[in-house]
Amino acid sequence: MSSIIVRGLDDAVKQQLASQAKEHGRSMEAEVRDILTKAARRPHIGMALLSAAQDVGGVEGLPVPARDDVARAVDFE
Repeated sequence: MSSIIVRGLDDAVKQQLASQAKEHGRSMEAEVRDILTKAARRPHIGMALLSAAQDVGGVEGLPVPARDDVARAVDFE
């Protein structure tokens, strides 16, 4: 199993991690390990959409509607 060191972590972030770890009944190291593991395994939405499109034959033949509308300026008054 590998180890990493995170330097320059904001004190408020460390305190939040410690608080979350306490809420979950585990060490701060275990909390960070869980957070990193979940983040690394979360699917990337762009890659998921690309894979879904490829599964149904791709997107090359899909019509692309013309954009003939004009952008409107926002009036904040």
